[in-house]
Amino acid sequence: MKTEKISLFQQFIFWREKNIKEKHFILILSFIVGVCTASAAIILKSLIHLIQNFLTDNFNATGANYLYLVYPVAGILLAGLFVRNIVKDDISHGVTKILYSISRRQGRIRRHNIWSSTIASAITIGCGGSVGAEAPIVLTGSAIGSNLGSVFRMEHKTLMLLIGCGAAGAVAGIFKAPIAGVVFTLEVLMIDLTMASLLPLLITSVTAATVSYIFMGTEAMFKFNLDQAFDMKRIPYVIFLGIFCGLVSLYFTRASNFIETIFGKLQGPYKKLALGGVMLSILIFLFPPLYGEGYDTINLLLKGAASGEWHTVMNNSLFYGNNNLLLVYLFLIIVFKVFASTATNGGGGCGGIFAPSLFLGCIAGFVFSHLSNELGFFIDLPEKNFALMGMAGVMAGVMHAPLLGIFLIAELTGGYDLFLPLMICSVSSYLTIIIFEPHSLYSMRLAKKGQLITHHKDKAVLTLMKMENVIENDFQQVSPETDLGELVKVISQAKRNLFPVVDRHGKLQGVVLLDNIRNIMFRQELYHRYTASKLMSSVPAKLFIDDSMERVMHTFDDTQAWNLPVVDEKGTYIGFVSKSKILSTYRQLLVHFSED
Repeated sequence: MKTEKISLFQQFIFWREKNIKEKHFILILSFIVGVCTASAAIILKSLIHLIQNFLTDNFNATGANYLYLVYPVAGILLAGLFVRNIVKDDISHGVTKILYSISRRQGRIRRHNIWSSTIASAITIGCGGSVGAEAPIVLTGSAIGSNLGSVFRMEHKTLMLLIGCGAAGAVAGIFKAPIAGVVFTLEVLMIDLTMASLLPLLITSVTAATVSYIFMGTEAMFKFNLDQAFDMKRIPYVIFLGIFCGLVSLYFTRASNFIETIFGKLQGPYKKLALGGVMLSILIFLFPPLYGEGYDTINLLLKGAASGEWHTVMNNSLFYGNNNLLLVYLFLIIVFKVFASTATNGGGGCGGIFAPSLFLGCIAGFVFSHLSNELGFFIDLPEKNFALMGMAGVMAGVMHAPLLGIFLIAELTGGYDLFLPLMICSVSSYLTIIIFEPHSLYSMRLAKKGQLITHHKDKAVLTLMKMENVIENDFQQVSPETDLGELVKVISQAKRNLFPVVDRHGKLQGVVLLDNIRNIMFRQELYHRYTASKLMSSVPAKLFIDDSMERVMHTFDDTQAWNLPVVDEKGTYIGFVSKSKILSTYRQLLVHFSED
């Protein structure tokens, strides 16, 4: 029976290849990806709300709730056990994994990512993990696109496009924001924008958003009503808000890296759980808005128009009733949000930085405008409007994606009347953070390793090249004790004019160049007088097997060499890389990379 199914499927593939053109079939697949990613997003959102409501519905709004000390630890413990014992693979840093898949794995994402990130993040966030569901669902969507393409035996270039479609569909589905889905793929995942790639991305995004509209309603995710139209006199304050958001983004980025480094030094999952659990539970106990995604707080600040409504943000906490401490309370949340988010993932949970960026931005915009109004130094700044702009500013800064910040916030809230200030704030924030950080949190890990695909086509092609594909092993090795007579015999059978001298431990000692011994190689009286150790010369530089191709090219430029040896981390000789081989491979990849 199994053989018959495989046979029927192969017949379908043959029929498809014969009757449906590749570009048309890609459009069909992009539609299917849109339906699947939206369905996954709806399931994830429903699971999170179900768990969160079940755990917190009976909490006391007027005082402390000690179960805040228990739920987050239980969440990251259960998520960690699920990942270690069932998934048995690292599923953290979802967007970084997608970028790595595009740059190094030719568009292949492991099949378990279709479901594993969804389950782990639902447990983590539902129990209070201070992260977002968006990065896990983006990884889920990309895994759907990658594996669907693999099933139908699409080439790796198409797989990369389907990964982009999956990511676009995930963002469009979970936020009901089709334009933001396309922009995320182009700006964050850096998929090349061509007519061949744009249409599938649009189909997936529109399909995913439509499915979400059908099941979750057509209203915007956050309720926002514009009470005060934007006044051009406030443009300078919007610029200052953008700079403030850029600095908040910088703090979030630097602090995340610092705390991640601390967790990385801990040996064993239970030490990480202990540190992460203690940090997370204490912070959520003191500041309940840190529980989960924080979208209730965003809705409160975007809807509230008076102190009585804003003060409810301190419900369920020890700060309840201390209305004069509102700004202090919100400022402390800005400071400690990064600790809560990083502790969630570092302790074994699963989540992303989408929701934390929106949460931080909303509070940053509110604090900026409310403090200005309290001090009375400036013209009246509407808190709701500035909270909205702050969301765009911090998202643009943390993700290095100003267009995403603009379109996502406009679609999330329906705040299209504030499109101009959203643009000003996003651009100001982005220009502020790139002074200090050239890469986003998503891409900096790969950029440090030289594995990041960018819109710069030359660098992108170099990133796609792999060291193992350009190493040549047809150089005849000689030992340091090889005398000139034996060396001449080797030369007579070789096709190269360079001979690596390798000792008995496999370490490269130097190279013998044919040009350097040409004048003595036929003098037989010298055959036993000279050995390779005396005739060899040192190499201008050594390449390491894990070097990026960009670094390799810099080394060739610095040394002006034509051939350079490759060694492993222990210094063991592997082979040689020639500049001609690199240039030949580069030209082939550039032609393939440039095709529509």
